[in-house]
Amino acid sequence: MKQVVYQSVVYQEGKYYVAQCLNVDVSSFGQTEQEALANLREALELYLEDAPTNITSITVERPTVHTLRLQNA
Repeated sequence: MKQVVYQSVVYQEGKYYVAQCLNVDVSSFGQTEQEALANLREALELYLEDAPTNITSITVERPTVHTLRLQNA
């Protein structure tokens, strides 16, 4: 079985940490960063278990985080 690397980002939202995969549209949360990442791993495994075999994920290399400031209309 081929091993695939998935990139994720973790951020705090209220009292929870959110872990979001950058390669496919899957996310999860937990009370700590480690719990959020463990839950994301499980969510990804479940997602990929039911996904078609020809599914392609976006390749993400060295992502950077940027802040965008928008004016409300």
